[in-house]
Amino acid sequence: MTIPIIDIAGLRRHDAAATEAAATAIREACTARGFFYVAGHGVPAAIIDAAAEQARHFFHLPLEVKRRAAVNARHRGFNALGDALMYEAKHPDQKEFFSIGLELPEDDPDVLAGEKLRGPNNWPAEMPAFRAALSAYYDALGACGADLMRGVAVSLGVAPDFFADRYRKRLQRTQIIYYPPQPPMAEADVFGVAPHTDFGCITLLWQDDNGGLEVLDRASRAWIPATPIPGTLVVNAGDLLGRWTNDRYASTPHRVVNRSGRERFSIATFYDPDFKAVVDPRALGVAEADCRYPPVSAGEHILGRIERSFGYRKRLAATA
Repeated sequence: MTIPIIDIAGLRRHDAAATEAAATAIREACTARGFFYVAGHGVPAAIIDAAAEQARHFFHLPLEVKRRAAVNARHRGFNALGDALMYEAKHPDQKEFFSIGLELPEDDPDVLAGEKLRGPNNWPAEMPAFRAALSAYYDALGACGADLMRGVAVSLGVAPDFFADRYRKRLQRTQIIYYPPQPPMAEADVFGVAPHTDFGCITLLWQDDNGGLEVLDRASRAWIPATPIPGTLVVNAGDLLGRWTNDRYASTPHRVVNRSGRERFSIATFYDPDFKAVVDPRALGVAEADCRYPPVSAGEHILGRIERSFGYRKRLAATA
């Protein structure tokens, strides 16, 4: 299996011919592999570099300092090593991460109404540069994600703005992630991230040059490295897009094994719709008789997956 590289520069410029070409390539990648690289993504290198530098700075802080911004019920903040356990994995993931979402004030109507996962971010108080760098990255990846979803819509034969109406108050989550080097003699079932599929619609990933991301080839069932390619982002379809498309764009299992002997850093952006957006294959033209899934709200789907994957959610439930 090879993971294709799709140039989306023309898609981002709203060039009609380039959009059609990118959409065709997206369709082929999503039906055959579920993963692709994007070149010409338009996210300035300075924004990526600043976010990566702040990630390194944050994760090198003492644990007690990082815990001052510990993850809260809104899924915002710092998650310590061992706090994520994927599906049927025997061991927690060997990673730390810090998660942010759409910045909403406490008096936002949806926050006041108690909508889950909504509200202000949980920033480290003593790191203004961290907040600025991650906010800029979040916004830049959100703009790129919006254009990618326009390409996905065209690839599915629906109006280019089909998804835009469902992303007006997006449930985008961006995570900076730190993977310590795994010992050469680590158990075979210990992972930076255990084999899993992503929860939402699409994921846009920046990774450093250490490697470690592996994708399951659907045909051979072999694990294929998603080798870092300078100037690109890795994109994959998630479970919610699979459900929306009635499995035409089924998500693909992937994992991280940090065999580099060095620290590994990545930044994952889960570009997902409004909490209340209804995900229904019928809206994409699937006939009732062929439809595999009932309608579901994007937020409830994603929240359910978060509840099952993160240890702090179980601790919160126990103290509720």
